[in-house]
Amino acid sequence: MADQQLLSLVEQMTLEEKISQLIQLAVPFFEGAQESGQITGPMESLGITDEIVSNAGSVLGLAGAEEVIAVQEAHLRKNRLKIPLLIMADIVHGFKTIFPVPLAMGSSWDPSLAEQSAEIAAREASVSGLHVTFAPMVDLVRDPRWGRVMESTGEDPYLNSEFARAFVRGFQGDDLSGDLNRLAACVKHFAAYGAGEGGRDYNTVDMSERQLREYYLPAYKAALDEGVEMVMTAFNTVDGIPATGNKRLMRDVLRREWGFDGVLISDWGAVKELIPHGVAEDEAEAALRAIEASVDIEMMTSSYVHHLPDMVREGRVDESLIDEAVLRILSLKKRLGLFERPVRGADPQAEREIVFCEEHRQAAREAAAKSCVLLKNNSLLPLRGEQRVALIGPFAASGDILGPWSWTGSKEDAVTLEQGLRSKLSSGALTVAEGCNVNAMTGQQLDEAMKAAKAADVIVLALGEDSEMSGEAGSRAFITLPEPQLELIRHLKTLEKPMVAVLFNGRPLDLHGVLDEVDAVLEAWFPGSEGGAAVAALLMGEANPSGRLSMSFPYSVGQVPVYYNHFNTGRPKDAPDAQVRYVSQYLDIPNEPLLPFGFGLSYTDFLYGSMNLSAEEMSPDQPLEITVSVTNAGDMAGEEVVQLYVRDRSGEVVRPVKELKAFRKVLLQPGERQEITFTLTEEQLRYHHSDLSFTSDAGEFDVMVGKNSRDTETRRFRLRK
Repeated sequence: MADQQLLSLVEQMTLEEKISQLIQLAVPFFEGAQESGQITGPMESLGITDEIVSNAGSVLGLAGAEEVIAVQEAHLRKNRLKIPLLIMADIVHGFKTIFPVPLAMGSSWDPSLAEQSAEIAAREASVSGLHVTFAPMVDLVRDPRWGRVMESTGEDPYLNSEFARAFVRGFQGDDLSGDLNRLAACVKHFAAYGAGEGGRDYNTVDMSERQLREYYLPAYKAALDEGVEMVMTAFNTVDGIPATGNKRLMRDVLRREWGFDGVLISDWGAVKELIPHGVAEDEAEAALRAIEASVDIEMMTSSYVHHLPDMVREGRVDESLIDEAVLRILSLKKRLGLFERPVRGADPQAEREIVFCEEHRQAAREAAAKSCVLLKNNSLLPLRGEQRVALIGPFAASGDILGPWSWTGSKEDAVTLEQGLRSKLSSGALTVAEGCNVNAMTGQQLDEAMKAAKAADVIVLALGEDSEMSGEAGSRAFITLPEPQLELIRHLKTLEKPMVAVLFNGRPLDLHGVLDEVDAVLEAWFPGSEGGAAVAALLMGEANPSGRLSMSFPYSVGQVPVYYNHFNTGRPKDAPDAQVRYVSQYLDIPNEPLLPFGFGLSYTDFLYGSMNLSAEEMSPDQPLEITVSVTNAGDMAGEEVVQLYVRDRSGEVVRPVKELKAFRKVLLQPGERQEITFTLTEEQLRYHHSDLSFTSDAGEFDVMVGKNSRDTETRRFRLRK
């Protein structure tokens, strides 16, 4: 359809038909769905009529080619103007083939892997009938207490932006209209959802606009620059106004300043939640606030359909606001080709052949291996094939390694660590014991674990959080491993056997009681469908760990938020003339995180040569080249992540002690040396000043290169303007 045809279609629609396009309903409302008619509890209270359903614009949580086809065909029989439904769902880190959670993908420092994972997820979801995924989530996170850190790629705006672009490319491709194997992506949650006070989900966010623009907005903007089709509002407040009713944020920044003309959708129930937030007296006012903020789709509340018609007729709402929202929704349906092909890529036969195929599982296995981070290794890893191994812990034989937002993934299909190790060890070399549950231990479990450990040469502990302990509404005040698991470590420690801990979790943890008690620690995160196979390959040395942390691990929860790109304060603890007491410090713990951003070990050693600068000065038309040589000094091939940081020594406002500006992941064979060159431009030195202008300052800068944010070599240069 041409745009004029869309305008003509809008002209044919009644006011009620137009407003019904703005509601998104769950599967039970729709004829043809297996759950059709199962409308109870909160859904029943929405007061949704058959007429509203027949004119609804979209459905969420529906998948399966045959079911999608049935629902779409039934809908088109009822819809007067034959406007197809948009089928949407949360395809966050895989459809049926589950990839590592996004925080793990961020730890790969490999955006090409993220792009491939999104492309595979889109392929599986598309043949299963989906049109839109509610991903990527690009919220910057600094507080590991928040459960949804697992859905972010970390604490750095530059790294998050690179992954945001990669995920959007993977989901959408470069021909969304013609490529039926792709999905429209929806970046979320706009904005600053990851900065909730106390790490508590849905909680208040309060920060300066300069802070918002400098750190929290760049990744959303990167997704928009990559052409993302949709944006989802956040649950939280921004400058005292909930995002879903925040006209300044949505109309002024997102639409006018950034030029976004795609579909803006609320998160689940967020329009009606303007009432408990305290900015709307009732649903009518909530609808008014949201439509004025240019929210096009109201997800799973009914404020629009029940109140906007009367408000338009009464003159309280200009009908042009309804028309522009409808046009944006219809335009997305047009770009997806739904008017010509309402079922789009849904194909039951292709679904059976493509979903969870071996090719996709192999890609998930590679991504999982590259996302794991080796946190400690006292020469224990890799294991040797002749060793007798006791695999102990609640995740030894558990399929609960997919993590939250694994919607159609199956724990039963997941490769467990036990299965992975059995495929690599000789018969009889592996003994398995549960040791404890995630949150409890029995005497029998402990006895069985001790017996298995006594007969082994090495103990592999499979520990962590179950999938309900992170994700949405999964905030935790204390982020150590549950006490029964720490107790298990203490008991096994008495045997004086070498121990390696493999951690399955969705957030950075306080690792006291783990890191200090065992000989090696491998952070596996929630690694997905092929997690057990990938972790086993790493433990046995068939693959070399190459992940690096994209979020700092705190020394204590009392430090939180703790992040690498912090400000220096006027009394920094590490100043040459620092006093003993009157400096910015804790009296009982270090200031620094236990493990810094960018940290990760390897089975080989990487040696850095001296850093060289092309000049001691740079200017807007003369970039600076930074060169460093990296040598694999070990006897195993490995990948190193070479990281470049910059510090503005004196800005118009306070600048961080360091900021990531570039990185390079390089594969080096034993003995191989490679020269890495970064080009630093004046544009990369710009920041938001006190008047929100985005410029750079002439003066001195430090440039740092190294293997993580802590261990770097520093040189100084001057920007001349």
